[in-house]
Amino acid sequence: MSDKTRKIVYWITTGLLTVIVLIYIGNSIFNYEMFSQRFATLGYPIYIIYPLTIAKILGLIAIWSNMVKTLKEWAYAGFFFDFILAMMAEIRVDNGEYFSSLMATACLLISYNLWKMSIQKT
Repeated sequence: MSDKTRKIVYWITTGLLTVIVLIYIGNSIFNYEMFSQRFATLGYPIYIIYPLTIAKILGLIAIWSNMVKTLKEWAYAGFFFDFILAMMAEIRVDNGEYFSSLMATACLLISYNLWKMSIQKT
């Protein structure tokens, strides 16, 4: 894979990841009633919705700002654990709505690996 192709795929997957996370953020703020019911159905306490939303906003800032590499690593790790736990909760409840978590995890892993490849070359 050429450097140009790698950069294009990185930006596409990072953009898709951002869209997925922004949809979560929008739902948690503007559709709080529906979102809190969904959290309760999955077995999570609803009081973590706003702290998780703030963490996701900060994670996106860390990934896009690209200022501190360690902070960006932690943001990727935080999103990874969040997406995996969300997918496991959806599978456990067996409502068949785990596709967005699976898609987010795939975008995250591709974005992270391409980012790591680009910083190793420099």
